[in-house]
Amino acid sequence: MPAVIQNASRAARPPAAVSVEQVTATYREDGRVLTALAGISLTLAPGEFVAVIGPSGSGKSTLLDLISGLVEPDAGEIRLGGTALPASARLGRCAYMHQRDLLLPWRTVVENAAIGLEVLGVARREAIEKAAARLRDVGLEGFANAYPAQLSGGMRQRVAFLRTILPGLPVLLLDEPFGALDALTRAELQEWLLELWERERQAVLLVTHDVDEAILLADRVLVFSPRPGRIADEARIELPRPRRRAIVTDPAFVAYKAAILADLEGVR
Repeated sequence: MPAVIQNASRAARPPAAVSVEQVTATYREDGRVLTALAGISLTLAPGEFVAVIGPSGSGKSTLLDLISGLVEPDAGEIRLGGTALPASARLGRCAYMHQRDLLLPWRTVVENAAIGLEVLGVARREAIEKAAARLRDVGLEGFANAYPAQLSGGMRQRVAFLRTILPGLPVLLLDEPFGALDALTRAELQEWLLELWERERQAVLLVTHDVDEAILLADRVLVFSPRPGRIADEARIELPRPRRRAIVTDPAFVAYKAAILADLEGVR
């Protein structure tokens, strides 16, 4: 291929949804300065689903805090949509969901789901109308006026997901969103997330401790080393999509799991 055509092809590619370039982050604990991440570099393409897995304390959640703009790195650069931005400018550019649902107990399901839109300046009535129109998508039709205390853990997580996706931001940061759920509810919500992502196709960066979850959901799995966190290995998951839970017994799935478990054992 002529060089000019190659260059034109490269120029036509959309910028990465997220680019983390040689980022180092430290924090203080008991008077000591500890390094959470050391020289981390990674990219997340538009519409790509990437999972991060590694030992506790390896800086996985810190990575999400950095990308979201809650924390500024000590060194390195973070780009969103190809543009390098300081922490203050990254705030509000990514949707961020923590392990806890963080629902407001005095707000109904639909009112909780509408919060993300309200924060972005959408009028309360319009935000609630938009949230109500999506309740069926997340299996909450008929629960619009229920309060969080009246919901199961899985239903609360569905509300939190709806709140996260409604603003339509191009990047979703998910920090162990199913970590506190029982196995059956977790499996159900994993399949629901897959179906949702297949429709929405936002870029997703998921932190998890569950190897099966990482393989089931992701296009790539990044294995982090113990603190200070570094990317010790990367597995590209070439399983066909759409995926469903039954794929966990497929020999290829089992082989990916064995390889990632070996990686995790190797970085301990």
